[in-house]
Amino acid sequence: MVLFAAVGLLLGLYLTPLLYPNNLDVGFNQLVLPLVIGGAILGFFATPYLTVYPLRWLRNRVKSTPALDLAAAGIGLFAGLLLGALFTWPLSNLPGWMGRVGPTVATLGLAWLGVYIAVLRRRDIVDALRAERSQEGDSSVRGQSRSNRSEPFGGSARPYPETTTPAGDKVQYDKYVLVDTSAIIDGRIADITQTGFIDGTLLVPRFVLNELQHIADSPDPLRRARGRRGLDMLNRLQRESGAPIQISEVDADDIPEVDGKLVKIARTYHCPVITNDFNLNRVAEIQGVKVLNINELANALKPVVLPGEDMNVHVIQEGKELGQGVAYLDDGTMIVIVNGKKYMNSDVDVTVTRVLQTVAGRMIFAQMKNGKG
Repeated sequence: MVLFAAVGLLLGLYLTPLLYPNNLDVGFNQLVLPLVIGGAILGFFATPYLTVYPLRWLRNRVKSTPALDLAAAGIGLFAGLLLGALFTWPLSNLPGWMGRVGPTVATLGLAWLGVYIAVLRRRDIVDALRAERSQEGDSSVRGQSRSNRSEPFGGSARPYPETTTPAGDKVQYDKYVLVDTSAIIDGRIADITQTGFIDGTLLVPRFVLNELQHIADSPDPLRRARGRRGLDMLNRLQRESGAPIQISEVDADDIPEVDGKLVKIARTYHCPVITNDFNLNRVAEIQGVKVLNINELANALKPVVLPGEDMNVHVIQEGKELGQGVAYLDDGTMIVIVNGKKYMNSDVDVTVTRVLQTVAGRMIFAQMKNGKG
């Protein structure tokens, strides 16, 4: 506002002698004062659009841009300005206005071109730097370069790609594990982290937290209960998790769906996604993203049961077929017992006859031990 008023004052002082050469006092009152007041009013309404809004847009843009893009843009800008400085002296010797305008235009054009090319080929730049670093083979130098890397997620821990030492041994640096909404609502992730099987920092993007809150505010009672369970589990993870957990502002603004955002972020930063969503699992695998599926982990940890093995189970209900009884193992695996209906609510010894693996899980068929029944 003050700047616009000052511009009005200077403009009025410049025009007053030209328009009112014989009466400067009248010119000052009729020209300078209205310009100053008009400039102040214009500045009052225009200043936010010239200062606050552009700065807010720039802040949001920088926050949502991946650190790899920012680093590549910085490298490209430096290279473009360096080339512009080299061309400044030859272009300044051109005749007329070209010698005055040419250096500025060339510098701005080369700076823009450097940023564009660097961002476009950022992966190649990272691969070249990584290859050069791996060839050095000096652990002290590697540690120094690691400490100078930028943090893509804004946290204390940092994800680093896998590299190879001169001896051929792979080194896996600290990494992040993206957490999906379904994994938080499921709740088993809290028990898994306490066992120490998850290597890295659990990263919960802000949009996942927003989705949990949206589900918790749903008018549907079932969805609302699931959302509140997810928020409770997130609080439990923050208090009791065996792995570090971090809420991050990282986002993919160009993708509206949460699953798509997770896949893009995982591809950008080479980190896995932990989920139990079947569709997200398949989409991520198609795009080359590593997935830690809780359901697959649970199925893999179920005890191995072989045909001919004996076990003692408790029959709790009848099966679909005539005379069948149904029991369950501690992990929830269903056991269908031939002629087991008569032993309802009893503990019986059975022999496994067949193990069937289905999409829903594993099913065991058994008969009474020693052919009884």
